[in-house]
Amino acid sequence: MKKMTLLAVAVLVLASLSFAGSKSISGVVSDSHCGAKHSAAGNEGCIEHCVAGGATYILVSDGKVYQLDGQDKFKGLGGKQVTVTGNFKGDTITVKSVAEKTS
Repeated sequence: MKKMTLLAVAVLVLASLSFAGSKSISGVVSDSHCGAKHSAAGNEGCIEHCVAGGATYILVSDGKVYQLDGQDKFKGLGGKQVTVTGNFKGDTITVKSVAEKTS
């Protein structure tokens, strides 16, 4: 019985730690070639062109550049304002979800 209780507590602690690291940030989707130069919304064509040529999507928020995993979640969002939710480690976001911001 003690082993079952200990196992249940361990699972709950680990589950709560995985949710604790998740947070959201808003910014503009740019590309690794142009970086923060395209931190203002409206450069959709250039960003999508650069990504098609081998660049990766990035997020620019308050002048800081974040690397994004889950690149497939950003297709068609180049140059758009988004809110990204995920786990942050340094300047890299492990993306759980992305939503385009509407005015």
